[in-house]
Amino acid sequence: MTLRLEDIELIKQLKYRYCRFIDTADVAGLETVLTEDIVVDYVGATYHFHAEGRDEVVSVLNAAFHEDFVGCHTVHQPEITVLSDTHAEGRWTLTDYAVDMRTRIETTGACLYRDEYRKVDGAWRIARSAYRRLYERVETLAVLPNFTSRYLAEKAANPEI
Repeated sequence: MTLRLEDIELIKQLKYRYCRFIDTADVAGLETVLTEDIVVDYVGATYHFHAEGRDEVVSVLNAAFHEDFVGCHTVHQPEITVLSDTHAEGRWTLTDYAVDMRTRIETTGACLYRDEYRKVDGAWRIARSAYRRLYERVETLAVLPNFTSRYLAEKAANPEI
């Protein structure tokens, strides 16, 4: 078996960009990493997010990551299998932290991602993304954290950043 290291590295970079685009509410960037017919199915203890099609996925995610939201999603331990010149699968471990200051909800946890990738016009894109929680901790905060920097709030005030 020959590893297709260039494709594997390109898929890693794709997933890393996806996380960055989520955390920075970069709609234009997010659109570049998803296929038009993407299917997303994220299941946590307190939610089930299922969406089909790039427009729906981007719209819902963009609404969730507003100026009063703080979040960080990091993916680790990639296991990527390139099945053909245009199709690949991947597994990842996600750790995340989020605070919605409007609802005072803080969520921390970890997930196991299962993704499918498709090469479109010469570039890898996410075609399906699903996860199930390994654990999830949700707290209602009596006192909001003293964030001394909040990217999404700064971006709302200055969209050029």
